[in-house]
Amino acid sequence: MITPFRPDGSLDLDAAQKVASKLVDEGNDSLIVNGTTGEAPTTTDAEKVLIIRATLEAVGDRAKVVTGVGSNNTAHSVESAKAAEAAGAHGLLVVTPYYNKPPQEGIKLHFTAVADATGLPVLAYDIPGRAGVPITTETLLALAEHPRIVAVKDAKGDVAATTKVLANSDLFYYCGADELNLAWLAIGAVGIASVVGHVASPQYRELIDAVVAGDLATAQRIDRQLVPAVEAIMTRTQGAIMVKAALKLAGVIEHATLRAPLIEATGEQLDWLTTDLKTAGLIA
Repeated sequence: MITPFRPDGSLDLDAAQKVASKLVDEGNDSLIVNGTTGEAPTTTDAEKVLIIRATLEAVGDRAKVVTGVGSNNTAHSVESAKAAEAAGAHGLLVVTPYYNKPPQEGIKLHFTAVADATGLPVLAYDIPGRAGVPITTETLLALAEHPRIVAVKDAKGDVAATTKVLANSDLFYYCGADELNLAWLAIGAVGIASVVGHVASPQYRELIDAVVAGDLATAQRIDRQLVPAVEAIMTRTQGAIMVKAALKLAGVIEHATLRAPLIEATGEQLDWLTTDLKTAGLIA
């Protein structure tokens, strides 16, 4: 989920609650806050707690609220996890430590330390394109032995590696790359952690239900319908920039403000976005 800001860059919790309520109304059974799409690198620890509490207040018992606590500092991630648990979060999203490229033993130590710090379930986020290192299959299988490391948000894009983990563990998989949603559901993912879902939640709900029902033709039709939206939001520039612009176009948020170093979409990008969302049938 995005983190809305006012034009002066301050946190807009009222808008955050509006977005959260919309997403749950449209079929999401859980929300991830304080992730990269939520511009977590630019929000303070105190703001992250406010976002958790505001989201919980907005959705009540209608959805689970998972919060990002990952960083490339294990001690900081542990403290963030404890703060999230105290704020009422239902689960933790923990990304591979980024930039400092730890070895696999260090990655295992990091995830285990965060999982040991609270009683909350942990969703390990495997995204080597941003972290700089993957969580290897062997490491994932080792982490699966921890009682609170229960799931993976998978943005690695390696179908063979994912299938091997699914075949040899009880980890739940969520696709973390919108262009691969149908493929990952087909091999056994239980859901998606989507950016494009901000403007296509009803469609993705229908797609998931179709896969569960074994209706491949319907799932394929929806997946192909959404190709222009995925391209518009995920390939033109950074995803948070375009999805905030899309939500503003759809009238969900009033301001598409981002915090530096991210900047608002250009006029040309907005033109592309408008055309692609119309082609996907998401705006009139």
